[in-house]
Amino acid sequence: MQTKQQIQQLLASAGVEPNKRLGQNFLIDLNLMRLLVDNANIGNDDIVLEVGCGTGSLTQALAERAGKVIAVELDGTLAKIAARELAEAGNVEVINADILENKNTISRTISDAIELARKKQSGRFLLVSNLPYSIASPLMMNLITGPTFADAMYVTVQKEVADRMTAAPGDKHYGTLSIHMAATGDVKTERVLNPTVFWPAPQVNSAMVSFVRKTEKVGRIQNTELLGEVINLFMQHRRKMVKACVKFAAGKLAEMNNWPEIFQMCGIDPHNRPEQLRPEDFISISNLCREHLLKS
Repeated sequence: MQTKQQIQQLLASAGVEPNKRLGQNFLIDLNLMRLLVDNANIGNDDIVLEVGCGTGSLTQALAERAGKVIAVELDGTLAKIAARELAEAGNVEVINADILENKNTISRTISDAIELARKKQSGRFLLVSNLPYSIASPLMMNLITGPTFADAMYVTVQKEVADRMTAAPGDKHYGTLSIHMAATGDVKTERVLNPTVFWPAPQVNSAMVSFVRKTEKVGRIQNTELLGEVINLFMQHRRKMVKACVKFAAGKLAEMNNWPEIFQMCGIDPHNRPEQLRPEDFISISNLCREHLLKS
């Protein structure tokens, strides 16, 4: 792991400064970095994806425990620094790329690297990162909904994103991300982080958050894609009554003609608003929609 002074020296030697546009805020508190790694409980057969590896500070700690580390860095200069700093670590692959091809798709280069690693490693696939703020939510959504699924995620994110990850029904932050996370696993804010633990210090608080995918929860979902469509349908109109939201159904859901029956079978008051529904309610709705569509 690298101290603030070491990171500054590495950037200075390359003639660059932190890029605000790319959200380059380096975690410089080594105790917090150790906590992040310790919380992940990384085994020597595990595959770790780190996004926004910067100069390779956290990557060094991950490499000491994991079977394979795939470190992704969008900034070409930082990627070269990280590759040089990690040259002696035989289990690290530094990829200079954007993790997302678009909001809903992980880069093919990176997904291919993950699949190749899975053929060689028998452990879990983990995301352990000090995530750039701008890509945190879409990246985690991709790793929850697939086709590349993370077994667990241990990340530092903007406090507002952490609130959206952990929000309960009725909370103003409750939305698509929190519903998907609660529907598929256990999510928890481990610690709120002061801006001073980063360099340069951001203007907002951050948080360390953990997510662990649970087989028993995932097993209740009959169709992940349809669940996503159901969540989007209702949460895009979160202030309306659920019975009114169905007027906006599109795609497969537009074929549904028995919404009152579905609400009744799920024990949902059609006058409730989507922001009051529990993650398990969305699962129940999507499962009944699937059954109806298979029959029709």
